[in-house]
Amino acid sequence: MSKIKIGVFGAWRGSSYIDIMSTDSDFEIVAVCDKNADALENKDPEIRVFTDFDSFLAYGREAGMNAVFLANYFHQHTPFAVKAMNAGMDVLSECTASSTLAECVELVETVEKTGRKYMLCENYPFSDEMVKMNEIISGGSLGTLLYAEGEYNHSEDNEGLRRLTPGPYHWRAWMPRTYYITHSLGPIMYLTKSEVRYVSARAAHSDLLYKIKDWRHNFDGMAMMLCEMTGGLTARVTGCTAMASDYSRYRVCGDISSVESGGYIPGGKVRQFYFNHTKPEGLESNVIMHESTPLSGGNSSGHGGGDYRTVQNIKAYLLGGEKPFFDVYRAVNMSATAILAWRSCLNHGENFRVPDFRNPGERAAVRDDNLTPFPDENGSGATLPPALNYEKE
Repeated sequence: MSKIKIGVFGAWRGSSYIDIMSTDSDFEIVAVCDKNADALENKDPEIRVFTDFDSFLAYGREAGMNAVFLANYFHQHTPFAVKAMNAGMDVLSECTASSTLAECVELVETVEKTGRKYMLCENYPFSDEMVKMNEIISGGSLGTLLYAEGEYNHSEDNEGLRRLTPGPYHWRAWMPRTYYITHSLGPIMYLTKSEVRYVSARAAHSDLLYKIKDWRHNFDGMAMMLCEMTGGLTARVTGCTAMASDYSRYRVCGDISSVESGGYIPGGKVRQFYFNHTKPEGLESNVIMHESTPLSGGNSSGHGGGDYRTVQNIKAYLLGGEKPFFDVYRAVNMSATAILAWRSCLNHGENFRVPDFRNPGERAAVRDDNLTPFPDENGSGATLPPALNYEKE
């Protein structure tokens, strides 16, 4: 592949990436697909637009499209990833990889069967602050990694929530609090170079969100997951929470020092802490504020540079063969953690082992596990409640 001839599925969520790719000579945007025709207005007139995914793929095959960027609905990535790979195209998935354990199996086995490239394009680990934290951790100054935490907060007023919920069966109205895990767990997996092996979780009901239960049914205000990671590390992460708290924060602790960002840490800074007895000789303080690592050349993009760096990771993978951190196995590890964490919430914190999807035997055990909280477009098919104490009316 000498040029990435890409199609984008999902014009709204994909808009930031469309803008970045449009100015990069290594990309050619062949087509854009979105079921909402209004979302396709004001696009480059030379880019073909579609409202039907199969027609989009058929045109792509004729036009030499070699990759598809999935920015469609949160819980529907696997079926379209499978279609694209079976059509001979590589897949970049902007959001969570799979919404059921059965889909995790299907996605992994499609990648293995077709030999196509697959990458989860989680952007938070590549923001300016995360890049600096990764530099510090990779340098070894934390010692043995013991504990990490990732907290992602995103709340809206009722007007904003209605705008983001266009229809009674839109995914945002039915998503349990553990499911949107990419922005909290993703940075922790990347910073610690680890995966989840066991998860237990708890959620908490919100009286404020319960007041809008007629059109938003995920009225838990938060979910907290305790994860046993590979290598013995323990991590505590949220889903997408709606707590009255700072926007997001991340922390990694070792037995020598710790690093953190977000919360009360000044913008653009990363805080490193040493105990007096672990502080390297010559340091004047046991607390050090590091400047974050901005993009070179004054470039900027969404999510603190994360979108731009994610596009560079796509190029390094598709053009240079550099394997991404978030390959298909880590992508489904993250998805399965979210799925099983919700079952843990429904069972008072029961501990669940996250399958190793590299292992065919462990895949076989969940191959037919299609439990889901998401109804289809007609309101049918949900087999799990979307919130604690939920009673379908």
